[in-house]
Amino acid sequence: MQEILIRFAGVSFEFAHNKPILDATSFTVRSGMKITLMGQNGAGKSTLFKLITSAYKPMSGEISIHKGRTIAAAPQVMAREDQDLTVQAFFHKRIPDAAPHQVKSAMSKALDAVNLIAPLEKIIRSFSGGQQARLLLASALVQNPDILLLDEPTNNLDRAGIDHLMYFLMCYQKTVIVISHDADFLNSFTEGVLYLDAFTHKIEYYAGNYSDVVEDIAARIEKENRLNARMEKGIQENKDKANFFAQKGGKMRNVAKKMRDKIEKMEEEKVDVRKEDKTIRPFTIPRQEELPHDILRINSVSIMKDHKEVTIPVKILLSRKDHLQIKGPNGIGKSTLIESLAQGTAQGGEISPGIRVGYYRQDFTTLNFEDTVYESLTKALVESNSPVNEGIIRGAAAKFLISSDFITSQIGDLSEGQKGLVSFARLVLLKPGLLILDEPTNHINFRHIPVIAKALDAYEGTMILVSHVPEFVSQIRIDRVLDLEGI
Repeated sequence: MQEILIRFAGVSFEFAHNKPILDATSFTVRSGMKITLMGQNGAGKSTLFKLITSAYKPMSGEISIHKGRTIAAAPQVMAREDQDLTVQAFFHKRIPDAAPHQVKSAMSKALDAVNLIAPLEKIIRSFSGGQQARLLLASALVQNPDILLLDEPTNNLDRAGIDHLMYFLMCYQKTVIVISHDADFLNSFTEGVLYLDAFTHKIEYYAGNYSDVVEDIAARIEKENRLNARMEKGIQENKDKANFFAQKGGKMRNVAKKMRDKIEKMEEEKVDVRKEDKTIRPFTIPRQEELPHDILRINSVSIMKDHKEVTIPVKILLSRKDHLQIKGPNGIGKSTLIESLAQGTAQGGEISPGIRVGYYRQDFTTLNFEDTVYESLTKALVESNSPVNEGIIRGAAAKFLISSDFITSQIGDLSEGQKGLVSFARLVLLKPGLLILDEPTNHINFRHIPVIAKALDAYEGTMILVSHVPEFVSQIRIDRVLDLEGI
């Protein structure tokens, strides 16, 4: 039998008194297993990784890692303090005790494994989001760990990058735990699922791939709901009888008492149904009023070809209601282009005066991480020139599962998925005339994605979309496509 590498025994952890993550939960992970960690946005999946790596300590219970086994993690996003490092310095930070020639050799193998060409002196922030995702994975592989933790590794990756990672993990012989919302990706290698329940704060283990587990959970909930429905019917019938006998008086009151005792026992026997993940409510992003006909003109774009920047003339005029998709592989310059358009610094692009721009950036750096959620939403309402109204702010927040506890948290303390939901709530309050979205499904629970797609499809302003998820894009009205690889 495979040896146990990770053991959680009665582990509890919380950030604050009202923010529990784990409640006396236990599970094990054995050598060579490939596990998916599931749970809704904000359940604490990334926190669980930090407990495994000892970045966080449990409040009670015990976490045991097999003696002598090493762990490396590839987080969701590049740390801010690493953005200004060179590639070589970034990797040396991961294996500080290695000699320079050893770092170079190990780095070369790791970069080859993730299919990325990365010059040693290139600055991390100059890489695209997809390239940074590959760098994060390579920085974990370079440590040659016995346990590999991957947090949303497909975020920002193009199709080729996802396929390469998928093949790598299928061939990988060591233990892997992956957080992801990409069903096809997970199904290719997953043999078991750890489900972190956001309501009970317990972890359940399911055998099988991602889709098997989703079906198992749905079937279990349906079965338990049917059982409880039958129990409820019996409870109600006994309540009716107990009330009838109680009104008769005399000895009949003793019969009523016995029936109430039976009802109490039946109530205790009802099954605790695992609460299903909540889905955000349907929403619309209102368009800025009184827009001119022409919103944005793009006369040229700068792209990367053979590691050199090349400017190419194009002819694109977007008017009200036009939806443009920008396509291209990782590193060609999609995010750089739309960021320059959003900030008004694009050499070949010009936004008409007075247009309010709503920019959803994949790393959420357009948000002030020091603001509370409420402060951030208030600022969006102010930017839209609307009067500040607490009811409107809280109403918009509720659509995106932003509870009264959640709304007082600082942006920097939220999970990446929760930051994404806050970003969408801000767009609703901002009422943009031009909506620019860079990989808006990254970090987002798969249950929310159809709701988001429907809102973007119905958006009546001008929209520019970058996404590597064809199933998502297929649900949205796209009027024009700019393929940076094909121009």
